Amino acid sequence: MGMSVGKRATGGFQPLAEINVTPLVDVMLVLLIIFMVTAPMMAAGMKVDLPQAHSAKPLNPKEPVVITIAKGGKLMLNADEVPLDRLVDAVRAKVNGDLAHVIHLRGDKDAAIGDMVALMDRLSSHGLTHIAILSKREAPAKEAKGAGK
Repeated sequence: MGMSVGKRATGGFQPLAEINVTPLVDVMLVLLIIFMVTAPMMAAGMKVDLPQAHSAKPLNPKEPVVITIAKGGKLMLNADEVPLDRLVDAVRAKVNGDLAHVIHLRGDKDAAIGDMVALMDRLSSHGLTHIAILSKREAPAKEAKGAGK
């Protein structure tokens, strides 16, 4: 990058401190175009036409591991009651060592949030970090019958 030199009114020369940003803008636009073209290819993958097979069976999703916390702090692993000190071992037995297995955490709305946080902390400290907190879908509000009559 060269420096331009301008003439002073008194007869001496003074360097001009200007930066030409045109090449920088050109490079940035080229990079933007490259990313715009390559990003959809990385996200979408490749489309293929899969062959047909008569003996193919659909994959069964893994049975979820559901931990339920009741209002009083009682813990259930699927349908079995489990004390807190044996919960991690019981969950590890259910997931067969698959630490990426999703664990569903169901908590009573009146259960202490501290109990849920302590449970999540205990699970994550043992490598079980894929935890989903379940909730019930709120029913849509029904319009009152006879309103506006």
